[in-house]
Amino acid sequence: MNSILNSYFVKTHKLEISITIIAIVLFLIYFIGATNVFTRFPIYRAFMQSMPFFGIIAISATFVVTLGEIDLSFPSIVGITSLTFGMLLTSTDGNFFIAFVLATSLGMFAGLINGLLVTKIGIPSIVATIGTLYFWRGLVNVISQGSGIAIVDVADGTWHHTLFVEKLFGKIPAQFIWFIALTALMQWVYRYHKFGNHIHFVGDNKASAQMMGINVDLVKIIAFVQLGFFSALAGIFTMYEMLYFWPTQGSGLMLTTLAAVFVGGTSVFGGKGTIFGTFIGVLIIGSLESGIIALGLSGFYVQFIYGIMITAAVTIYAIIQRKKT
Repeated sequence: MNSILNSYFVKTHKLEISITIIAIVLFLIYFIGATNVFTRFPIYRAFMQSMPFFGIIAISATFVVTLGEIDLSFPSIVGITSLTFGMLLTSTDGNFFIAFVLATSLGMFAGLINGLLVTKIGIPSIVATIGTLYFWRGLVNVISQGSGIAIVDVADGTWHHTLFVEKLFGKIPAQFIWFIALTALMQWVYRYHKFGNHIHFVGDNKASAQMMGINVDLVKIIAFVQLGFFSALAGIFTMYEMLYFWPTQGSGLMLTTLAAVFVGGTSVFGGKGTIFGTFIGVLIIGSLESGIIALGLSGFYVQFIYGIMITAAVTIYAIIQRKKT
């Protein structure tokens, strides 16, 4: 009986197991090549501190990519919502609730615009979200006039600052706990909730999903809206960590976020993906730069290796897709 269960588990979790093995091998290389660094806690604390900022978005983006769509606007949504949060927090003398609700609402509104452009206007998602990427970034520059916003006076030491980014027991960053909790929640939605099932059906075959009575447009719109919300959430986490807004905030997130999604096993063609795989992808991508430098290589190799990983992941899924057809 156990052997049957084990073989069934391996068969149904083949992708997650493969990605986990890759991560283990990678960290073994780090251990062997940079023992002094990777046998000490500070490097892992640094990972836990930085990974959630793009990891939260990657988990959410998995839903959109599983649909066979793409959203390239999230770095600018992070920027505009961070700016909004900072402006409101300082102008209301640290009123967290007003700043949080309005910033996340703006993120969801930005996601709604993307969803409507794709479903109701019929613009391909890659084109629509390139447009909104520049729209929101341009709006950030117009409003901020290139100036930053410090929130240290109204945020540092407050209960909401502690809730978002303080270290538990002086060691574990709170944002990593949030990342784990949100990953678990989205894993449940993706795998067991009706919405997650609809995501898979639409991504696998839109026509069949429509015949089953699934509102394809609504599913896509909700997916873009939730990505807008999580992008805003990532922006708020960043604000609390840095206690400062700068006009380029969020600009560097696109490569690491999409790399984590694709390396984590979500197919660029839609219909197949895994939240756990994306989580492992975040661990792989988030550790790569520090790992490469600890091994004695130049930091210039980082983007080169990102490119190899993304290309390899997309190529593998293209081959799998071709074999299916």
